[in-house]
Amino acid sequence: MQTLGYNPDNHLKIKVTVRDIPYYRDPGVILIDQLKQVYIDGELEPVDTTNFFPKMMRKDYSVGLNLQGAGDPDQTLPLLYGCGSEFNRNNYCNSEVERLIGRQSSEADQEKRKQLVWRIERKLAEDNARPIIFYSRDGTCRQPHVKGLTLMVNSIFNGWRLEDVWLDR
Repeated sequence: MQTLGYNPDNHLKIKVTVRDIPYYRDPGVILIDQLKQVYIDGELEPVDTTNFFPKMMRKDYSVGLNLQGAGDPDQTLPLLYGCGSEFNRNNYCNSEVERLIGRQSSEADQEKRKQLVWRIERKLAEDNARPIIFYSRDGTCRQPHVKGLTLMVNSIFNGWRLEDVWLDR
């Protein structure tokens, strides 16, 4: 940032556009706080949900913080960074990253898969692709008499098919 003329006395001013719900605003506030360390002053711009997604599709933002519900790389990476994906909002396309996404998807060894995902994320950062800011962790509570519910370790948004759930009362 200093080579671009920004320093403790000269900060870059931006707006961070988020959906106007706590689940989006909270990470936006965290991002704004972190950006201060590199001389960027962010202003939170909460946008009503009905206007947020059209605004993102029009690319009408400086920094648009969007959350994805899937925590699994098989869902997230092709969706956000796959060539031609509708949700690849900055139209990033890299054949090497596409190849790595496919490799991590078919890798059975979890440690090797993790290393491939790290390589993908490092390449995305090097290419200035839309960065993943953080991965959130959420908890799920249930009564002990609820049986057959499969909880995902990586997301609150998948695995909620309830056809195998039953109550033991």
